[in-house]
Amino acid sequence: MQSEDARYLKRKVKGGSLDVHPTEKALVVQYEVEATILGETGDEMLGDRKKCQKIIRLKSLNTNTDVAALARKVVEECKLIHPSKLSEVEQLLFYLQNRKKASGKAEKRVVKPRDLTPFEGMEIDEEANINKVEEYVELLYEGMEEKVKGATLILHLARNPVNLEELLENETALGALARVLREDWKQSVELATTIIYVFFCFSSFSQFHGLVTHYKIGALCMNVMEHELKRYDLWQDELQKKTRTYILHFRLWVWVNDPDNQALRKEHEKAFKKYQGLLVKQEQLLRVALYLLLNLAEDTRTELKMRNKNIVHMLVKTLDRENEELLVLVVSFLKKLSIFLENKNDMAEVDTVERLSRLVPCEHEDLLNITLRLLLNLSFDTGLRIKMVQVGLLPKLTSLLGDENHKQMAMCILYHISVDDRFKSMFAYTDCIPQLMKMLFEHGEERIDAELISFCINLAANKKNAQLICEGNGLKMLMKRALKLKDPLLMKMIRNISQHDGPPKHLFIDYVGDLAAQITPDENEEYVIECLGTLANLTIADLDWELVLKEYNLVPYFKDRLKPGSAEDDLILEVVIMIGTVSMDDSCAAMLAKSGIIPAIIELLNAQQEDDEFVCQIVYVFYQMVFHQATREVIIKETQAPAYLIDLMHDKNAEIRKVCDNTLDIIAEYDEEWGRKTQREKFRWHNSQWLEMVESRQMEEGEPFMYGEDGEMDRPDLFYSTDGITPASGAVSPDFFSDPYAQNGDGQHGYDPDGFDLTTGTSSRPATGFGFRPDEQFYDYTSSR
Repeated sequence: MQSEDARYLKRKVKGGSLDVHPTEKALVVQYEVEATILGETGDEMLGDRKKCQKIIRLKSLNTNTDVAALARKVVEECKLIHPSKLSEVEQLLFYLQNRKKASGKAEKRVVKPRDLTPFEGMEIDEEANINKVEEYVELLYEGMEEKVKGATLILHLARNPVNLEELLENETALGALARVLREDWKQSVELATTIIYVFFCFSSFSQFHGLVTHYKIGALCMNVMEHELKRYDLWQDELQKKTRTYILHFRLWVWVNDPDNQALRKEHEKAFKKYQGLLVKQEQLLRVALYLLLNLAEDTRTELKMRNKNIVHMLVKTLDRENEELLVLVVSFLKKLSIFLENKNDMAEVDTVERLSRLVPCEHEDLLNITLRLLLNLSFDTGLRIKMVQVGLLPKLTSLLGDENHKQMAMCILYHISVDDRFKSMFAYTDCIPQLMKMLFEHGEERIDAELISFCINLAANKKNAQLICEGNGLKMLMKRALKLKDPLLMKMIRNISQHDGPPKHLFIDYVGDLAAQITPDENEEYVIECLGTLANLTIADLDWELVLKEYNLVPYFKDRLKPGSAEDDLILEVVIMIGTVSMDDSCAAMLAKSGIIPAIIELLNAQQEDDEFVCQIVYVFYQMVFHQATREVIIKETQAPAYLIDLMHDKNAEIRKVCDNTLDIIAEYDEEWGRKTQREKFRWHNSQWLEMVESRQMEEGEPFMYGEDGEMDRPDLFYSTDGITPASGAVSPDFFSDPYAQNGDGQHGYDPDGFDLTTGTSSRPATGFGFRPDEQFYDYTSSR
């Protein structure tokens, strides 16, 4: 059939589904258009179907609107909605009327790229028509004014997504737009903004990214950004010069009362207004260009190309602007880039955190939200966390804890800052801790948010913070909640509080019985670990541990848990630490010795000899027990503990060496045989290299040994001590040594004021096998770069 036979066009609209708009107060109507070309006889020659949608915006809808009346009006005016769907429309309107805004915990919706508001210069009297595209393209070959008009008309078409596919097929129009942009973008900001906006409309859909890339619009936008930022710097310099000149002349003319002063002021005001006008147009251009680049950055390969062209530095430089909509875009772009390590390192090289700090807090909700999210990404870097504290973000973020919309993000950033021990004490000088305690108690019996309790655990590791937490009924309320809910994380926070000497520790005396009652085989192991750890921290002289052990029958529990493999290593370790604490009491140590715990501890030492933490705490148990006469004889005469201690004298771990030296010194004072063995081992260690050299030389020369087998032990004057020579009797008093390291030849170690008190038995237990406590800085913090 020939084309001239086609006489009729039949168009049919078929209604579809109804739904609400995800973000706006609007209804979305889905429908289908079916077009059929009929021949002269009524036969179908050609047919096509197209799915479309119509958005019905309901600006007048509010809490007082009559939903039924509005639904009738919508059905009457919109022919796409069948009258039978009146009840469905009414239900959708009722939902829209009562739909709440997204909560602060959810990420706020940033303005979508295709929702860019029209800017100055887009207004035009003529209505754009898709059938007149060729005429608009011809305007692009005329003068600058006609080029702007033609590009603006095409932009009006491109803003409607329905027209994009048809424009895509018009290669002449797109090629002309790309050519004009490439050749004339420096000549007119309005023209550059309009053409980039056209390609931006395409970039809003992933399937058109290939088109934008084909015309190299992304590279052009990068060049535009770089050029405009340089122009901005020149404008700033020029404006500052004129301002300084104006101020200088003003001061001078005030004295001489010259009438020309008014003219100079008008000239300055004119220059400032011109600067503001240029700035508005430039920020419109930057905003459109950045939106386009942000859309293209969905492809990581394209994003890498942008990084190679220094996109991060350009974005950070733009953070100085005051335009909030532009700042939302810039910070959103930086947030997307910050996911990758290389981009984060680029941000660390420039003053990103310093520029972001001025945006916290700010009136613009979206800007504040996205800024906090970017800071959260950056806070994973140690060096950037230090910068955040240095620029004063800590009190600013703390103030946001009271803002329901932003407290979650602020808390996450503060949690990362609290990981660094050097910053924990700074929280004591803000109102952070009272706010956190209020949040904790507001949870009732609900599970506490992981971010909140983790933050509290970190802060409780600092003594000043612990004192603030315990103020009033703080500790009482925490203990009540932890014991009721059996929450291991809350008990971990309490455990951190209990480690600090002074008033906080003595507050726990009232809760010793409650904590001891939790130590049973039936309880959750994680919870029991924290309860044991809390009790083990209570190194209080007046505490009657014997009564506690008997009343709650803890000795059998300890003995069962000391068997290797009987429980998780963490729980077994806490039992060992607990035994070390209660062994400070003479009667407790005797009770434990009679129960047969010492052989069990030695067996555990054999099983865990590669674990420094276990070894350190087990040796500390021996150290405590040799103070008491009832257990000293058991340790020295009935076990091989002294032999193990001698083997550990020269362990690579400094804390283990320290505890071993102190323990062996006490043993040597009460047992001459082990004293001689200890001295022999120390002598051999100190002189091992020299003896090895002498022996090897004598073997080569066939000479007899210089000393007999035990000859050196008959010369006590040869042994080293802290003042050079030990007494001739060979007896060593614990008070005699001021530096335990000196016994191992480690004379370079100075006196440790936190070392063991060898005379009282009330030493501070080593917090870990590595010689540091959770609230002390134990390594140097450096930037990650």
